[in-house]
Amino acid sequence: MQFYGMASDIAQEKHFGGKAAYRAAEGKAVSIPYRGDVENTVLAIKAGLRSMMTYIDASALSEVHAKTEFIKVGAQLNTVFGD
Repeated sequence: MQFYGMASDIAQEKHFGGKAAYRAAEGKAVSIPYRGDVENTVLAIKAGLRSMMTYIDASALSEVHAKTEFIKVGAQLNTVFGD
């Protein structure tokens, strides 16, 4: 699947017949491999939410905020124990 911004070379060529000589391409185009039906992704998200709610003993999404503490994480690497 390919996604592109409307100021990209691809969009200018596809929708406007090309880019004007005085313009620079400003958009970006990215290709993402197909991962199946969106239904599979939605089911995976639902399963994750259901699991999270079990851990925090929440019976409704409205309870999540009250039963959790969100912590902003800055470091993504474990520098204490190394590799």
